[in-house]
Amino acid sequence: MKLNYRPEIDGLRAVAVILVILYHAQILIFNKNFFKGGFIGVDIFLVISGYLITSLILKEIQSTGKFSLINFYERRARRILPVLFFIMVFSLPFAWIHLLPTDYLDFSKSILFSLGFSSNFYFHFTGQVYGATEGLLKPFLHTWSLSVEEQFYIIFPLFLILSYRFFKKKLFILMLSFCTISLIIAHLTSLSSPSLSFYYLHTRMWELLAGSILAYLEIKQKSRLRFESNLINKTLPPLGFFLIAHSVLFFDDNTLHPSIYTLSPIIGVCLILWFSNKNELVGKIFSSKIFVGTGLISYSLYLWHFPVFALFRYSLASGSLFKKALLVLFIITASLITYFFIERPFRNRKIVNINKLIIFLLSLMSVLVFLNLYIIKNNGFDNRYTFDKIKLDNGFYRKERESYQEKIITTKSLIDKTKILIIGNSHAKDFFHVMHQNNDLFNNYEFTTLYTEIYCFESYFKDGSLCDKKINEVDVNNFKQSEIIILSSRWTSLDINKDKINSIIINLKKTGKKIILTTAAPEFKTYGKFTIIDRFILSNNRLPSKKESFKLKKEYFKAQANNATVNSNNKFLKSVALDNKIQILDKNLYHCNYQKKECDFFTDNDEKINYDKDHYTLAGAKYFGKKIKKINWFKIN
Repeated sequence: MKLNYRPEIDGLRAVAVILVILYHAQILIFNKNFFKGGFIGVDIFLVISGYLITSLILKEIQSTGKFSLINFYERRARRILPVLFFIMVFSLPFAWIHLLPTDYLDFSKSILFSLGFSSNFYFHFTGQVYGATEGLLKPFLHTWSLSVEEQFYIIFPLFLILSYRFFKKKLFILMLSFCTISLIIAHLTSLSSPSLSFYYLHTRMWELLAGSILAYLEIKQKSRLRFESNLINKTLPPLGFFLIAHSVLFFDDNTLHPSIYTLSPIIGVCLILWFSNKNELVGKIFSSKIFVGTGLISYSLYLWHFPVFALFRYSLASGSLFKKALLVLFIITASLITYFFIERPFRNRKIVNINKLIIFLLSLMSVLVFLNLYIIKNNGFDNRYTFDKIKLDNGFYRKERESYQEKIITTKSLIDKTKILIIGNSHAKDFFHVMHQNNDLFNNYEFTTLYTEIYCFESYFKDGSLCDKKINEVDVNNFKQSEIIILSSRWTSLDINKDKINSIIINLKKTGKKIILTTAAPEFKTYGKFTIIDRFILSNNRLPSKKESFKLKKEYFKAQANNATVNSNNKFLKSVALDNKIQILDKNLYHCNYQKKECDFFTDNDEKINYDKDHYTLAGAKYFGKKIKKINWFKIN
């Protein structure tokens, strides 16, 4: 059954996809990102989906007295799968060219999970934080939202049919109850497990049900009821747009989402869906040809934009505004092609009957399953990009580092030595690896680590938690037993607050422990997934000569010396140490030689020190431990 066409909904789709694309493009205007909350474009899509799907199901039941699940799932398959499968197949050779083995392996796994409508589970369980730099390099991360919608399409029609048949009078109460429960769960889960809350259906269902409730009310009342005041009716769609725009401007990756705060843009979408029409401002704008046209190709735009951006970022290319504009032009062109030659024909049963649809989908699915299983079997062809002892596949070094850390966590030491607890994020782990791998050189000390953001210690002295997360028993014991605490971190903007840091240090001092700060580690320029030395090896297909190594050391020094953010943060940390009369250890002094203006990038055995802009390989950490001992850097006053 066809629904009455509302062009302004296509216009709203256009807004959603434009916001998502601008968010992922990371375009800066006057050095400011005005679309840092653009991820709420996905939330807009979810509300629209809930509204349209519920309208379709209820209207069919109301007019015919029944509903065909088979026809429903066929329509969903025609709408979603052909262009998705095509783009996946199209991306395979480009992924082979651009992705390193570890990421190529991850790429193949994500495709297989997407085929099973479960990529949201995959990205959650692999620890992928949406919006993080690492996520921007995963070509099919955006399919998590498709998986959520597909799971909803499987479950919701059954719920709606059964509820309509047996609990028709209570259907509204049921939907409102599930919507409220889902919102509460989403908020609470975002506090304790942001990734699970972000990726899962049960915490996203309230957004879909918000649209469903609107559809139910419209069908039950046979119209979208208005206020008696025409002025109010015309004011509410602009208010809805304001709520969306406000979220885009003021939400960011640190916003609790989905949560109570997400109600703001969701209410905005609902106001537009309910009150917009061709006689008011928002409805007129959203019904214009440019918005409707963009809305019509929004699905193709959504599918194309992320793999294109991800593969571009992964390469050695820089992300200039001009190059991003060219990418957007390519995305629009590709979307127009897939819309007219794949989306539209496959939605039309007269052009592509059910047999042709099944043959097409099974053929592409078979190709995808076979090729990606073959890639997985060969471990992403991990023999690629290796030169002597140097792997350009930096994912190898990251996994090696994580594996080492896991083994350490399970080790219980009873050695009677001075206990030092290193607190901080991934940079604390790096510093811990420096010291722990060289226990024989620092045999008066026993090192442990507590992985958290420094600012999270604000809550520790109030309720014993770290950023609303319960601290585990091992970390509690390590904290209690430690005699010296070293705060070592990649200091974030949330840390660089004098009152906050001073408060944390004062409270730590009250425990009777000695407190030491470290500066942030040097951060070097990277080219997509590649470091400066990676780029040299790729360009020359060999390791550098001694003369070239001297030049590269100078290039590394120049890169860190020009890093304004790190230098400013380190200046701030030194002032904090001075104010609190505590010791600070400068990591730059063992990584770089300020007299020669050089920074190390290889160990004495020609092994890589950094696997990205600021993290150490295990070999690099071991090398620095020896260097620290040699130059007597680790002196505790």
